[in-house]
Amino acid sequence: MTVLERLSSGTMYAICGVIVAFVALVSLLFMARAWRAGKAIGMDPAKMRRAVTASATFTLLPSVGILLGVIALSGSLGIPWPWLRLSVIGALHYETQVASAAAEQLGLELSGSAMTAQGFSTIALLMSVCIMWGMIFMTIFGRRYLARLSRGGERKADSAGKPGFGDLAMTAMFIGMVSAYIGSYLGAFISGEGLLTFRGSWTPLLVAAVSALAMAGFTALSERRGLKWLDSFAIAGSMLLGMIAAVLAGQ
Repeated sequence: MTVLERLSSGTMYAICGVIVAFVALVSLLFMARAWRAGKAIGMDPAKMRRAVTASATFTLLPSVGILLGVIALSGSLGIPWPWLRLSVIGALHYETQVASAAAEQLGLELSGSAMTAQGFSTIALLMSVCIMWGMIFMTIFGRRYLARLSRGGERKADSAGKPGFGDLAMTAMFIGMVSAYIGSYLGAFISGEGLLTFRGSWTPLLVAAVSALAMAGFTALSERRGLKWLDSFAIAGSMLLGMIAAVLAGQ
């Protein structure tokens, strides 16, 4: 039995399935408590049902991006582990980024044929350790932070309406991350490595360009045409168009 077959074995499905089922049960319990709380404060049940229906509808297409992430990672990490990660706490951009970085440091390709038991253990451990700090910090500082919010002490923008430091820091970090990825592909091509694999070196750049244009289109439609509901589908739609571009480029 290969490593990839073991990663998709019944044992892995059972372990990951129990955790996913527990999280789903907790979500249902909170939903039931929220429904009872809404009725207790006198909210209209018809409006609550419409809110539930609208939320479920707008969840479907964005969840396609999560499904695409599971499919993308299943070829190297099996199905149960990516399913667990992206169902419970992980984010698509985080999981793929950390898995690729960990595999690169191990000298492995993120593929089923190259995956080893030691490589998977290292990748899974790194994926778990790097993302757990949000839970830890929230457990320690969450109540204090919420109290600060309730007092109005946390301001997202100053009096002039400019973004606060937190918004600017997150934007700068994201731009830096994207620039590092795109720069690595540009550097490979300019240095001459890309001349040997022209199509391979330009495919990530093509995908980035198509995805960026798609996101710009969704944003323009949302802000200028008043189609605010497109915000929920922008990421998934941009990913789908980028993946289509990658497939067409590889033909």
